[in-house]
Amino acid sequence: MIGRVSLVLGAFGPGDEDLGISEISRRTGMAKATVSRIVRELIDYEFLERRGTSVRLGLRIFELGSVTRRPKDLRRLALATMADLRQATGHAVHLAVREGREVVYIEILRGRDTVPLPSRVGGRMPAHATGVGKALLAFTDAAIADAILDGELEKVGPRTFTSARDLRAELGSVRTHGVAYEQEESAAGVCCAASPILRENGEPIAAISVSGPLGVVQLERVGPAVQAATMGLNRLIRNNSSLNRI
Repeated sequence: MIGRVSLVLGAFGPGDEDLGISEISRRTGMAKATVSRIVRELIDYEFLERRGTSVRLGLRIFELGSVTRRPKDLRRLALATMADLRQATGHAVHLAVREGREVVYIEILRGRDTVPLPSRVGGRMPAHATGVGKALLAFTDAAIADAILDGELEKVGPRTFTSARDLRAELGSVRTHGVAYEQEESAAGVCCAASPILRENGEPIAAISVSGPLGVVQLERVGPAVQAATMGLNRLIRNNSSLNRI
């Protein structure tokens, strides 16, 4: 049941103000009768609310979102730095955290590029197929990283790493240089440079990336800029005990 509820709520995308039962059924692959029953219960508990013949996300969703402190603190910590990166590069800037085998995007500042990106705020991507994911995995506890690498490495983009051996070598390079580069691993025509935000003990909290069209983004220039930005945030965290607990 929880899985079906998750599918219904997850049917709402960033541009969706409201959805009808038929559209939710189409997006989730569940029967309309099943969707209708779940939607009725979610309305009763204020996770959804009616809007004519459609439904939209309800007040309870936003109440729960307001108490998730870690994303809020991370966003507040990183937003000015992200804005500076977007201003300097003109490209999209992402802030993401790792949850299990995936990364979750906490904030995205869109750039001037027109290339569609596979990311959205609140959306998830396989960690091994993204620049932010590789930046996080490179500094994650070895046992956790090994468990992820030893699992299935799904091919997401044309050049996604699907070999654990090759990905381990890639993560070793990320640890050495402090920057993860991605070229068409998350989607065709997309590239990025990412660097981790680290606690004082070296544990990764989040990662920031600059992304845009392959062949347009100058990775040799963007990579050092992203690394310098996260190094500044790392120093800020080390000098503030409360930030170090994010």
